[in-house]
Amino acid sequence: MEKLRIVFMGTPEFAVGILDTIVKNNYDVVGVITAADKPAGRGQKLKYSAVKEYALEQGLHLLQPTNLKDETFLTELQGLQANLQVVVAFRMLPEVVWRMPKLGTFNLHASLLPNYRGAAPINWALINGETTTGVTTFFIDDKIDTGAMILSKEIAITPEENAGCLHDRLMELGCGAIVETLSLIESGKVTTTIQQDNPNSKTAYKLNKENCKIDWNKSAEDIHNLIRGLSPYPAAWCYFKDQGEEWNVKIYEAKISSEKHELPIGQICTTKKEIKIAVKEGFVVIQSLQLPGKKKMQAFELLNGVTFTDKAQAE
Repeated sequence: MEKLRIVFMGTPEFAVGILDTIVKNNYDVVGVITAADKPAGRGQKLKYSAVKEYALEQGLHLLQPTNLKDETFLTELQGLQANLQVVVAFRMLPEVVWRMPKLGTFNLHASLLPNYRGAAPINWALINGETTTGVTTFFIDDKIDTGAMILSKEIAITPEENAGCLHDRLMELGCGAIVETLSLIESGKVTTTIQQDNPNSKTAYKLNKENCKIDWNKSAEDIHNLIRGLSPYPAAWCYFKDQGEEWNVKIYEAKISSEKHELPIGQICTTKKEIKIAVKEGFVVIQSLQLPGKKKMQAFELLNGVTFTDKAQAE
């Protein structure tokens, strides 16, 4: 049995849960690689990644290269004498990096590969209305999320859960998968399965303003899935238009109300407590939302201060 010397690579909160599990299971983490600090917010103060904050708290050796092919970085990485690299929600690695350790470099991905290769697997599983998802560990190769699989674990998606809830459950599932994978590698018992390309596999495209915009002409179910799939971040959005004014509105929570109506698609209907948007099969009832410059609020809170006319439209 070979004692593992691990370099961990990751950036967001999801990666922190995994790194914490590795540390708490007493594995030797000889280095942590994370993204460079970025200016954020109105003051443009430098913001640390979630992984950096954790590494500093734990006193772990930290590297933040801007260029993964930089000779100085490669020399430092080599100097850590790791025999295994673990990657969770990082960026594509050059071959010189992933080939470096003797036991290889493996990745934990938040989907059941080959489905949902790419940047946002948790979001797209929900957006597409999947009923199951999971996590997969695999050895990295020269393409994105295509390497030989070590193991996968599956969970059911509940009908109402959002991306935030699913993120947390997959992180927990991933912690178990990581420990199991490390144990297999450490004991020399790891076996792999080559990914079979499937033309029906779905892709986890990077999220952008365009694919986060609500199309009110779609089915109520598709709209509901988009909203929960993007909540709490980055949030589905649309325009509310009324009396010559236009607001860019983020919508975090909604439910479907199946009622017959003859209203135009996208018409905003309100009561004292409810905001409903007319869609083909009835209404999408908005439960929480955010207007520009305002905090996130429940629909009834907005209606305490804003009145919509019967010409108000969501687009």
